[in-house]
Amino acid sequence: MTIRDAVFQQKEELDLRVHERYIPRDIVMGGEKSALIKIVIGPRRAGKSFFVTRHLMETGSFGYINFDDEQLADPEKIPDILMAVKDLYGEPKTLLLDEVQNIPKWELLANRLARQGYNLYITGSNAHLLNKELATHLTGRHTVTTIFPFSFEEYLRTKGERFTDTGYRGFLLDYSVKGGFPEPLMTTIDRKDYLARLFDAVIYKDIIRRYQVRSPQGLGDLAQYLSSNVTHEYSIHRLTRVTGCRSDRTVAKYLKYLEEAFLFFLVPRFSYKVKEQISANKKCYCTDNGFVMAKGFRFAENRGSLFENLVAVALRQRELRGELNLFYWRNTQQEEVDFVVQQNGRVTALIQVCIDTHDEKTDRREVNALIKAGHETGCKKLLLLTMDDECETRREWFGMKGTITYIPLWKWLRAPADW
Repeated sequence: MTIRDAVFQQKEELDLRVHERYIPRDIVMGGEKSALIKIVIGPRRAGKSFFVTRHLMETGSFGYINFDDEQLADPEKIPDILMAVKDLYGEPKTLLLDEVQNIPKWELLANRLARQGYNLYITGSNAHLLNKELATHLTGRHTVTTIFPFSFEEYLRTKGERFTDTGYRGFLLDYSVKGGFPEPLMTTIDRKDYLARLFDAVIYKDIIRRYQVRSPQGLGDLAQYLSSNVTHEYSIHRLTRVTGCRSDRTVAKYLKYLEEAFLFFLVPRFSYKVKEQISANKKCYCTDNGFVMAKGFRFAENRGSLFENLVAVALRQRELRGELNLFYWRNTQQEEVDFVVQQNGRVTALIQVCIDTHDEKTDRREVNALIKAGHETGCKKLLLLTMDDECETRREWFGMKGTITYIPLWKWLRAPADW
């Protein structure tokens, strides 16, 4: 197949997208009315290219190149590829470069095309796109938009109508297990098999092959272990021991790769001292609950961890948009608050996730931790996300007082920024 044939085939595939069902996303693309390079990053199959192409289809003509095609991933073929695009798309001034991380030194190509007057949209499935070296090459002439799989609100749109509170609760249970990747939600393909294969493909294509990992078994074991133990607190040394990797340094490197590939993310322990934040254990979360159910063990009954992971993902997306900094809180008595939200250097919310607030002992443990953390941080917004309960109550613990707001998780997930 010639370069022109490959580009033409991609154009035909692109033309078919206009007929596919599209679920509107709650995403605002930065730099839309500027000449800046628009970079859209996020997990594979989360809907990045579909989001951008649908937007561009509504605004005018554009050329499209998907560098996930091995025939087009050779930088020496770039002149022939651009010639084919000009021929097939009628010399467009807007270009969408899909999965551009597959091209070595892609940022130099982007700079050159931008200088030639092209309006560039770039997608990538690896946060390595944003490291210091690349940011230096782009010298601030770009914006970044991050797209995750469907949020709960976007997931509800696939159902097509409004529901009663009982309906929302039922869909929350479904969403907590299935996750938000669009394709298995919108088609009849086997969800678990699809997500397991996608997870493995990311490990191989975006990590092992890209970084030439010499011990793929250790990386795979680490990813499997993290999938089975999301929401847990870890030290690097413990992960080294339980996965059998060669050293703490190796595990730290693998964790960075897994974060860059948007499979997992780490949340640090809250402290006003930066040194303590860096040295303390972190908690690990997965980008999508569907991955947890497809690749992890023993999660069928662990609804609490699945719900906590949903909250972590919703807050992480806001953190990536620059709206907040995210932590967890733990004191010397090992009492814990799941999430600490910090904005402009001030703690603005403390959040616990608790399914069974009807158990008096559990409710007291979660509430007391909130009150103590609120006293320590000076935060008055104390939220307890529940399965059903919705109320506000004033509580006291050894002279420390706080107002606890109970909110059903499904309601909080529909508009996290409102709370």
